[in-house]
Amino acid sequence: MFSVKLAEETILNLVQPFDPIYDRESINLVDAVGRILSIDLVSKLDFPHFTNSAMDGYAFHYADLEQFPALEIASVDIPAGASSPIPLAIGQCARILTGGILPDRADTVVMQEDITKIDRDHLKLEVVPAIGENVRPKGAFYRAGSLLLPAGTKIDPTSIGALAAAHYQQIEVYRRPRVAILSTGNELVDLYSQAELKLGQIIDSNQYSIASLVRQTGAIAIPMGIVPDRKSELAQAIKDSIDTADIVISSGGVSVGDYDYVETLLAEMGAEIHIRSVAIKPGKPLTVATWQQDLPAPKLYFGVPGNPVSAMVSFWRFIAGSIAKLSGANQSHWYPKFITATTTQDLHAQGKRETYLWGYLRWQSGQYTFQPVDNYSSGNLISLVGTNALAVLRVNQTYVPAGESVLILHL
Repeated sequence: MFSVKLAEETILNLVQPFDPIYDRESINLVDAVGRILSIDLVSKLDFPHFTNSAMDGYAFHYADLEQFPALEIASVDIPAGASSPIPLAIGQCARILTGGILPDRADTVVMQEDITKIDRDHLKLEVVPAIGENVRPKGAFYRAGSLLLPAGTKIDPTSIGALAAAHYQQIEVYRRPRVAILSTGNELVDLYSQAELKLGQIIDSNQYSIASLVRQTGAIAIPMGIVPDRKSELAQAIKDSIDTADIVISSGGVSVGDYDYVETLLAEMGAEIHIRSVAIKPGKPLTVATWQQDLPAPKLYFGVPGNPVSAMVSFWRFIAGSIAKLSGANQSHWYPKFITATTTQDLHAQGKRETYLWGYLRWQSGQYTFQPVDNYSSGNLISLVGTNALAVLRVNQTYVPAGESVLILHL
């Protein structure tokens, strides 16, 4: 049985990221949120493009203050968007608005609140700013030709704004990973079946929850439907899924029951099995395999437990990072985000496996608090609804009292 950390390292080592040449596409900038850059981006423009004022006020040459206690006000104002103004004469200042181009000779801006008009044509400064104050020099934020965004960046709204300012209309991004999802079990019924549930039957919720998790990562979810516990049908479904997608996730059929065929079939089909179980609760049964067979890069197969909470915890802990690495995202996206919080109630675990307890993470009185749910059955999907965090109790850690800190996986 693998430790959680070893399982994580093993899985990530199996993932070969997309090729930046063959696995990329060009898309419009407006469609790029959540996508991963496949190449480094630079800009031909300096930021700011020109030296300009950071405030509404008056621009002047700082050294003139030694000679002129009152500055002459030039006759032309300088609003944002105006063309380059005429140079200031010695002893002159010019009314300038935020974003306006600094005229030649001007090197400092005094805020309009800090001047007094002596008459219509002259003013004096009530507060003498430092030289260069309230001025944004050309290229102070970014120099043309230097790296703007590196390959592997996950595009967010701030990146969109920067790229728009740099005049990028289209960008090169990695294609989105394709993830096939299938559910195994004779007891499962499709959500859209018109027949009433019989005793012993349940709706296949995993198909939908896992597909939603996949879409949250930015990948393409490909639901493959329900497969009964019959070896021939399951073998064909696995083959179809592998042919269709970059990653396959199946739920159910990975424990040690009489109808748990996934691992056996994968081995018979030539897949290499790397992990069979992990010391984690919930989610101990976890089959991780790779499928190579004349492919340029191996395809990854995850067999997760059929219990809904176990399936989702397995995804959060192991699969999401694999999708991130495959998609070309930089390393910061490969791992779950952990913080510490104060638990509001006692937390208990058996200590034999790394245990994940779900609940509610909140920010209260300057600190994070964790409120656990009342029931931790891995089959109790209802108790997971609305939760946003998992408290982590390490192996041999059996108790965390209320009021103490606990490690949290923030969802």
